[in-house]
Amino acid sequence: MARIKALNPEEATGKTKELFDTVQSKMGMVPNMMRTLGNSPAVLNAYLGFNAGLNYSSLGGKLGELIALTVANENGCNYCNAAHSFVGGKMGIGEQDINDARNALSSDPKINAALVFAKEILNTKGSVSDEALEKVRTAGYNDAQILEILAQVSLSIFTNYANILSDTDIDFPKLAPIVKN
Repeated sequence: MARIKALNPEEATGKTKELFDTVQSKMGMVPNMMRTLGNSPAVLNAYLGFNAGLNYSSLGGKLGELIALTVANENGCNYCNAAHSFVGGKMGIGEQDINDARNALSSDPKINAALVFAKEILNTKGSVSDEALEKVRTAGYNDAQILEILAQVSLSIFTNYANILSDTDIDFPKLAPIVKN
């Protein structure tokens, strides 16, 4: 059961209602994560703005979803694991690629380098080694794209922590819970 209430979009008012209406028009629903963030219109607006800003990323949406899966699984966020698996599937990402991304793996060497680097950012709290930075550059990522990987990791950390803190009810097809060793 959720620890922070997910607001009912039909009962929302003010800025929260405005934001929920925008989400509803784009997604056809207001996911529980956003309904929870809507308790603070400032937080929901910040999330939506950060997320919208990443639409301009040169990495593309598919790599963004794969990075989100890597981070969700590293952080043990069952909500984000389910949500990004569902969205990734809708974007045409195959089941094997989704499963591999959960472990920071890809059969594509360039994507693999990005996922490994994302995990390195997460595990070192941004203090990646010169070697890790050189590896992602050698794989073909420029400085702008390295910052975009960082941005995707950062957004994912926020949503992971928000969902873990809130124990957000999963409103996407459920997956087996993440088991951390």
